[in-house]
Amino acid sequence: MRARAISAVHLLLLLSLSHSPPCTMAGKILVWPADFSHWFNINVIIEELVARGHNVTVVTHSATSSVKTEQSQGYNVEIIQVPYTKQDVFNTLDTMFKYWVNEVPNDNLIQGFLKIKEIIDQTTYKNQVLCRELFAREDLLEKWRKERFDVVLTDPMYMCRSLLPLKLNLPFIVSLRFSFGNSMERLCGQLPTPASYVPAVSLGYKHRMDFLQRVKNVLFNFFQDFLFIFLNALKWDPFYTEVMGKPTTLCETMGKADIWLIRTYWDFEFPRPLLPNFKFVGGLHCKPAKPLPKEMEDFVQSSGDDGIVVFSLGFMIKNITKERANTIASALGQIPQKVLWRYTGEKPETLAPNTRVYDWIPQNDLLGHPKTKAFITHGGTNGIYEAIYHGVPMVGLPLFADQPDNVNHMKTKGAAVMLDFNKMNTEDLKQALNDVINNPSYKESIMRLSRIHHDQPMKPLDQAVYWIEYVMRHKGAKHLRVEAHNLTWYQYHCLDVAAFLLSVIALVVFIFVKTCKWLFRKCCRKTAAKSKKE
Repeated sequence: MRARAISAVHLLLLLSLSHSPPCTMAGKILVWPADFSHWFNINVIIEELVARGHNVTVVTHSATSSVKTEQSQGYNVEIIQVPYTKQDVFNTLDTMFKYWVNEVPNDNLIQGFLKIKEIIDQTTYKNQVLCRELFAREDLLEKWRKERFDVVLTDPMYMCRSLLPLKLNLPFIVSLRFSFGNSMERLCGQLPTPASYVPAVSLGYKHRMDFLQRVKNVLFNFFQDFLFIFLNALKWDPFYTEVMGKPTTLCETMGKADIWLIRTYWDFEFPRPLLPNFKFVGGLHCKPAKPLPKEMEDFVQSSGDDGIVVFSLGFMIKNITKERANTIASALGQIPQKVLWRYTGEKPETLAPNTRVYDWIPQNDLLGHPKTKAFITHGGTNGIYEAIYHGVPMVGLPLFADQPDNVNHMKTKGAAVMLDFNKMNTEDLKQALNDVINNPSYKESIMRLSRIHHDQPMKPLDQAVYWIEYVMRHKGAKHLRVEAHNLTWYQYHCLDVAAFLLSVIALVVFIFVKTCKWLFRKCCRKTAAKSKKE
């Protein structure tokens, strides 16, 4: 009996071990992140990698305002010196924000295009300066080669990141929400994007489109792809060729990524085809709410049964016009809820007693508070996912970049109301808040998305770390990359096959017609000869 008991224990132990994730020895990971909210996502992954015993080195630049460069963070830091400052970066972003929000609605198409091109040119210049400074450091590149890193983790928000793993001959992983309207994923990653049911970024369509919407969807995808290819050919492909010393394109380089970590999930996305090396990790930064600071908790509790509204336009937005601030404050003063507003600008004249303004708020903890009824957001992916995680309906005030598309997804899924930041008036914002708070359909929709988010076989952060360690264990993940990367555009679309089949059909038809003509003529000759004899 005892022998049988011991055997049963051994069997259970073996079964538990067989279901455990494979062990990965501590490795060396080189990380080249982007700034601002993009750093926030990468930093969460870095912290988990460090906690698991991996040696992490972070590459950044001297003008960063986001990346933590203190060695006490648990990772090594390499700082690339650049000839511009943090203030220069903020000035460029401030120019972009003010123009996009305040002037674009009033400019004509040509003026808008020229101004946006000017802003893109400024950003590209700073980006290329950083890249040149890094790749000119042959001593640093040689040092990294000798350190024998296992993998490179990077964010393609800024171009040229994919050149680093190629220079070091290392596998690499990219982390992104989407890049350039999904053109990078579609053209460089070979991600299938059927225009018949995958809506283009920014159109705001659902996956069920009528005929005219599908026409617009096809044209919009074509326009985005053309712009992506044109800008790369003009600004980045020559740079890639220069750095690599041989003809090289951005898309060719990005296509070598072993894993694409996409910062969304099926709670956000519409159903669509994926490739084996595309992995969803949306909401990897989300976590249960922690207790609020006492002063803030007292204010929240004073709301009674009406509850609170959380309002943030993100940390990049330092100021808005006085007129917009007063419009917003006036609307907030007309609702019964208490409002916590993250705002660093001049105090609005119409600010009501129910609204408190803060330089900073613990957004995740507030969204997870049981008294939170709604979230007013600019539509950043991080905030959207915290609202999904905690089940809070939203009023979206998107400003630029991916924000309109993010809010559109929530709107089409019934979890948000979307307003135009420039055109909304006090009554619009008040009505939107009343709708998402008092109409139960919004709460039901966001709770449905929240249940989908939480019902995953592996937490998003664990998923991200798993695939990084997977690439480390297997020295890359080329076996997950589809053969489409090695095909020409006409081979990918089987145009050569179509041409061959059409040629065969044409040849068969040609032979058939010639044969019929020959038979017809032969029959005619026989008939004519017979008639002549008679």
